Order: sequence, then structure tokens, then C-alpha cells
Amino acid sequence: MPCTTILVGKKASNDGSTIVARNEDSMNGEFTPKRFDVVLPDQQPRTYTSVISHLTIELPDDPLRYTSLPNALPDEGIWAAAGINAANVGMSATETITSNERVLAADPLVEYQPARGKEGDPNYEPERPGGIGEEDMVTLVLPYIHSAREGVMRLGSLLERYGTYEMNGIAFHDTEEIWWLETIGGHHWIARRVPDNCYVTMPNQLGIDRFDLADAQSISTEHLCSADLKDFIRSNNLDLTIRDGGGRTSMGEGPDVFNPRLAFGSASDADHVYNTPRAWDMQRHLNPRSCVWDGPNADFGPESNDIPWCRIPEQKITMETVKYVLSRHYQGTPYDPYGRPGNPDLRGIYRCIGINRTSQLSATQLREAQEGTDSKDALALQWIAFGSNPFNAFVPLFADVDAAPSYFSTTTETVSTNSFYWVNRLVGALADASYPTSLPHVERYQEKLVAKAIHILTNARNRGISHEEANEEVARIARNLTEELLSHVLHEASMGMDNGFTRSDN
Repeated sequence: MPCTTILVGKKASNDGSTIVARNEDSMNGEFTPKRFDVVLPDQQPRTYTSVISHLTIELPDDPLRYTSLPNALPDEGIWAAAGINAANVGMSATETITSNERVLAADPLVEYQPARGKEGDPNYEPERPGGIGEEDMVTLVLPYIHSAREGVMRLGSLLERYGTYEMNGIAFHDTEEIWWLETIGGHHWIARRVPDNCYVTMPNQLGIDRFDLADAQSISTEHLCSADLKDFIRSNNLDLTIRDGGGRTSMGEGPDVFNPRLAFGSASDADHVYNTPRAWDMQRHLNPRSCVWDGPNADFGPESNDIPWCRIPEQKITMETVKYVLSRHYQGTPYDPYGRPGNPDLRGIYRCIGINRTSQLSATQLREAQEGTDSKDALALQWIAFGSNPFNAFVPLFADVDAAPSYFSTTTETVSTNSFYWVNRLVGALADASYPTSLPHVERYQEKLVAKAIHILTNARNRGISHEEANEEVARIARNLTEELLSHVLHEASMGMDNGFTRSDN
């Protein structure tokens, strides 16, 4: 899926939580209805079969409860997207990423091959299942892990055994750390721990730009990888790092340090329109004074190939900032499709982060109980938003629950105002068509809904209500305010219709 991800380490966030957030976007010309769900242990399959790759895998008999954001329509499989399990481990899968011909020739993707001919004929060939993909990963991994590192190792072992039919980036986190895994060809993978004081930006492109094989294949403090990765790189001449006679890089680093983005990724013309501008836009907002971002003497521009994978932010990152970054459409630049000043030929030339075909945005937020408080004050929240992010609100929900509010979980194939997903889709289409007049309504709605939802969750314990009851209150507030917003933007869009006329009857 064409997505955008941001990861925030615990020392980079304002409250010491680890944050993993990702937009799940549909392909161009498509929209994928989503819903919020809680999967209980007895609902988790023991034998899993992928719809896309026809691969069958036997699963352990001791799954944990977990939240998810599956497709509302089951025709392409589950696509659970993101969630938090009962051990307070979060997972987001996946960010579709890039590769290159050298990698795919050395380790081809494991694609489904349908049967050929009829069974019993001499030339009959049975079907060959493909590997695992975005459809499968959360379901196969999240219910069985108790730490972020354990998530990397479980997924890595599945990739090595079954392979994958696509290139993907996957995030795991617990209260202490975040790990980011990238698939390499059909069976290989690398993973790097996000520095606690940094954030990471990922825009559909292989992102890790520094990797230490020596660490990965010894104590694995900051790096993990498939067991034969070093030999795989050497035998296929994949390392493009310039080295001196002693094998050291221009930065003086040893022979086991290399740039995976050069070895495994891409820097194509398509990347310069679709991918790198999003990393530039995110980091330009989060580190406005750290670099020169604009003009002929910019350190990094929208088409730069070397925008860092991770960076220390100039100030602590809040959930409001996460939502704003994942809603951006190049505000303050000549590339904003809603912009008015500047050269009109530049508006909309780069792919926005906050695009029209976003299915859902999920952020999982995990934090240990703060010093001096009860252990029950540990934080495990899943923030959700449906539809186009410039026009929706980020709703926080407790993740340690056994059921999801129906307003978030009941998304049907038919458009309905009984569904948070569909109301947000309607709001986005109407507000886009009436952007100048609808924007104030949207901004007031976003602030009011998030503030009320946070207040409900923060005070749930003092009021003696359960987390399920708190989530239901959030759902009621969300429904009332979102339907009110729909009324406002419908009015504004109606007033801007081309068949309007200023004169009316007395």
C-alpha cells in the first residue's frame, strides 16, 4: 500500500512514550473501507490461509488479545494494519518500500503461481503458494510477541521460511524501544533500533541509511538481520559504499558498516516525485532551523536522495504534531495543491502525505507508568482517523479492552452516516470542494473532538468507569461532533455549487 510512516522514540516524545504512526493509503483510483476491531484469543485462527498468496500456516495455540484495523470487506483478506496486544507491544504493517533490479535478481520475490492445466493431465502443474505480505503480517505476528525485539525475530523467521511477494517496512515497539524492519528481496531482511532521542520518516522508499553488520551478527544492540545477509551482500556485489584500501568508509567507519539505501533501495525519477518530497516535507516541519530546506542553496530539497532516515527533533513531538505531519500537503511551500500565491504550475506536482485516498491513520502509543504513580497508569492508546487526514480528527482509544465501539467497528460496504469511516469520507470530499469556507469548521472540529476525547480518557479512572466505557463515551462524542461537521461542510459545499444564483424570491 502507498503509505507514510513516522516513528518517535521515547526521548523525542513529549511524555516519554514510544509512538508508531502510519497512514494506510489505497492505490490510485481506489478507496478501501476500514474498521477498528479487537481480536480475542478464541477469535484468532489456528490455521491461517492468505487470500492473495494462498499460503497456509499453522499458528501457535496461545495467542494474545490485540487491536487491529482490518479491511471492512473481506475479499482481499484481513489486512489488520496496526494494533497493540495484551502484552503492550505495538505493530504497524506495512509501509510498502522500494528495491532495485540487483536485489530482486539475487533473491526473487515469492509470488503466487496458479495451477496450470487440469489435475490428472500429464502437463498439470499444481498451484504454488506465494510468500507472506501486508495482508498477513499483523495476524501472523502481533498475537504471539511480548517485546518489540521479539516481534522482529518472529517476523524475520517467517520471512526466511516462507518468503514475501513484496518489499515492505514494518514497525514494532514496546514501552522502551522501537524497531524498524525492512524486507530485502524474497527472503532477507534488516532491522534497526530507532534511537530514543530521534524520530524516523518513511515515505514508501527503503529508508535505513546506515547499518552495522558486526553488531547485527554479534550482540545485536542496535541492529538485527537475516543470518546470511553478509554473504548475500558480498556474493551479489550489493554494497555500493566507497571505501579506502583498509575497507573503511569516508566517515572512518569499518568494513561492516554500509548504507542499505544504496545497496537495497532506489533513487529513481519516480521516487523524486512520489517519495522523497514527503520525507523532505516532514523533516522540514519538524526541524525548520536545523537545515536550509528551500532555495538554490538548500541542504536538502524535495528530490534529495540523502535525506536522513532518523533525526533529533528541535522540540519534543506531541500526538498533535504526529497528526499534523501525517496530514501535510506542503503548506508553506509552492507545492501546496490548496495554495494561492506563487507559480500555479508547481502546485500539486509532488505526492501529498495527506492524500485523498487515505483509508486510515493509526498511531499506537505506549508508555510505562510515570514515576510516583500507580502501575495501572501505564499508557496503551491507539489513535485512529479515517479518510483524508487534512479533514479528519485523531481519536484516542484505550487498547486494553475486549470490544470496540460500534461506531468505529461497524463499517459496511454501503455508505452510511452510522459509520465513522463513511462520515469522514463524506466530510473530506465536501470540504475539499469548499476548502476556503469549510476549513475553519474542520479546524474547530479537530481541536474540540481531540480535547474532549483526551479529557475522557485521562479522567476515566477518577470517575470510576472502565476503559470500555470510556471508549464508548469517546465514540458518542465523536459521532455527535462529526455529524455536526458534516452539516457545516455540506452547507458550505452547497453554497459553492456552480448552478447557484444570487437573486432569490422575497
